[in-house]
Amino acid sequence: MHSVIQALILGSLTGGVYALMASGQTLIFGIMKVINLAQGAFVIVASYLTFSLFQMTGLDPFLLIIVTTPIMFILGAATQWFLLRPLRPDDAAELSLLVTFAVALGLEGALSIVYKTTLRSIMPGYENHSWTLWGYQINEVRFYAFLLSIAMLGVLYLLLQKTKFGRSVRATVQNPMSAQLLGVNSKAVSAFGFGLGVSTTAAAGAVFGLITPFNPGSHYDLISRLLTIVVLGGMGAIGGSVIAALIMGIGAALVSALAAPIWSDFTFFAVLLLVLLLRPRGLFGAKVRGAL
Repeated sequence: MHSVIQALILGSLTGGVYALMASGQTLIFGIMKVINLAQGAFVIVASYLTFSLFQMTGLDPFLLIIVTTPIMFILGAATQWFLLRPLRPDDAAELSLLVTFAVALGLEGALSIVYKTTLRSIMPGYENHSWTLWGYQINEVRFYAFLLSIAMLGVLYLLLQKTKFGRSVRATVQNPMSAQLLGVNSKAVSAFGFGLGVSTTAAAGAVFGLITPFNPGSHYDLISRLLTIVVLGGMGAIGGSVIAALIMGIGAALVSALAAPIWSDFTFFAVLLLVLLLRPRGLFGAKVRGAL
């Protein structure tokens, strides 16, 4: 029983981090109907940015998110403006898969040239610290990451629900043609929305580098997990992706504790297959698709 509860704690903390990563992917799909296969690579880019800045300045990796967030936003907005916007609307959904996969490969190649393929880790002084609560271990880094994820998701929710940009995004998601007739600049919304979706990788990348060794090829495993979460939660449903991330984080931790750690990664693929076969819209897609 002890190992099960410990797995639930670990899975919940990890699921919060996955929710942050998947929220950007979900936002991008909700605005543009683009499945961004480069989202995992953007997370790794953010991990390397945080790693380099940490090495140069010695500042806390969580503080460095203030610096990396605008960099990732600009990178995301530029990707949409120069590579995705020129695609013909009739072919955009299919061609965007190829374009974003090409971006992922390009980023992987560039990182391999600069950093080689050696595994890296971001290691502040507290990376191995943990608290003991009623006999259960709570890792300090994962706990801080979980709180950061909640805060970032809260900011994203307020931005979408309480601002003019958020109203423009929701209008574009629900009916792009009507939104344009009402004066919404769909091109600007798409570029800003894509940049915002990628900017979430700044925090996600810092956290990922703190809890997992990474190299330029780490994005392959990461994007498969993110796609599983997005599909499980419902394409375009940020709330659904948060719940799905918690389900997957807890599920993988339980499999690792009750069976073997090697099977925890397989959990994501098994769930993705079952969802595609039994409920292609995801758990919440039928009700909240288009609502963000």
